[in-house]
Amino acid sequence: MELIDQTLESLAAYTCAQVAALVPDGKAEALLPVIARHQPEALARLERCIAAVRMWQPGRFNYLHSSQYCQYLYYLANTIWRNEGDAQACTRLFLLNKALNGIDLFYEIELPEVFFIGHSVGIVLAKATYGNYLVLYQNSTVGKNHGVAPVIGDGVVMYPNTAIIGRSHVGDGSVIAQGVSVVNRDTPGHCLVYAGHGGDLVCKPAREPGAAEYFRI
Repeated sequence: MELIDQTLESLAAYTCAQVAALVPDGKAEALLPVIARHQPEALARLERCIAAVRMWQPGRFNYLHSSQYCQYLYYLANTIWRNEGDAQACTRLFLLNKALNGIDLFYEIELPEVFFIGHSVGIVLAKATYGNYLVLYQNSTVGKNHGVAPVIGDGVVMYPNTAIIGRSHVGDGSVIAQGVSVVNRDTPGHCLVYAGHGGDLVCKPAREPGAAEYFRI
């Protein structure tokens, strides 16, 4: 994959410099070799994701594209966690992503192979089950209720200010309309989910998959 205006080495140094500025505890240098070991795998994961997103040019990563860089930082932290379990390194990358992009996306969370962040500000994601081809917009929340996390199917779209909470099972192809909260509820899938009266949900059949607008499926 082409790194626009960067090399592997300069990209790793750039990320470490950002961490050093955010967490000035003198330990950023120790992060550089950790990133170097896992950066190729993280970039391979990112490349797969970029190739699937319709509005992005396959095979090119721009570190100044905030959504791409946001997803890169997640993949990097998650890859390091999977391979080494280095909580110190992963926490620094998590904090950097939170500071730069306003997203609360912990490195232990397993997001799918392909997902898309429209605008990252205000997104909060819990440890839940996430299906492939997930779309997230600003202020969308996935959270637990009494320790129970939701299950989200493939091709789910969460528009701004939406929430999926608790023992909800959101079926494949569900599109959650702006401002709607799915709390301890299920959706049948392949539907548009709106807010009804008295907190009820209204699910209308979707004419076409919502995720198809975003991904090369």
